[in-house]
Amino acid sequence: MNTTKDEFLTRVRAAQRVAMTGGQWTPAQAAHTQAAHAYAPYPLPELPRFATPHGDRLARFCANLTTMGGEHVALDSATALPAWLAERFPGVVLVSATPEATSAAPLDLTRPPAHLHDVEVGIVRARYGVAETGSLWLSEAEYGVNALGYLVQHLVVLLDPAAIVDGLQDIYRLPDFHEARYAVLVTGPSATADIEGVLIQGAQGVRSLTVILTAANCRAAENSG
Repeated sequence: MNTTKDEFLTRVRAAQRVAMTGGQWTPAQAAHTQAAHAYAPYPLPELPRFATPHGDRLARFCANLTTMGGEHVALDSATALPAWLAERFPGVVLVSATPEATSAAPLDLTRPPAHLHDVEVGIVRARYGVAETGSLWLSEAEYGVNALGYLVQHLVVLLDPAAIVDGLQDIYRLPDFHEARYAVLVTGPSATADIEGVLIQGAQGVRSLTVILTAANCRAAENSG
């Protein structure tokens, strides 16, 4: 046992507890409290809700997505997706994590993630969009295989405009982050500019990201009923 290390950590943890309670304890009292409540949770601070910009939420999402190098296309419904995919990506391998892309091969969840390295286009439906940054919220439930969002050459993401929230503060308040084992905010295609300030897209991930704005199947069915 490293006595010096343990003593140091004990003092640090005890000092944190004193700071949280506002008390003035002796080292012995602090050490005793720390040992008795080593894993007691600390109360989290109340987060303020900041004002959000005015204007149309969808318009702000599209503007910020474009700024980050992404593209967006509006389709009346997912039934128009096969024709759009055939025109945009003719003759390439399409793999989809959503059954809405009927012209693409379904993602095989039993194969190792590395098999996606030769897939040209991956298709997935995002659960949320964030107007503030033009970001997309995805989890393991949407991806099926998390590597789908990184190993394919081009990523096509379906997004219901009704699922766009105003800002990052709003997305973090949703319970989805706590329920997912894996969650990520994707903002545009992969990009780097750390070498001589030259922007290179696709160097470390997808070369392009296109958001298809179309209602989810369940909502589209409700609107048509």
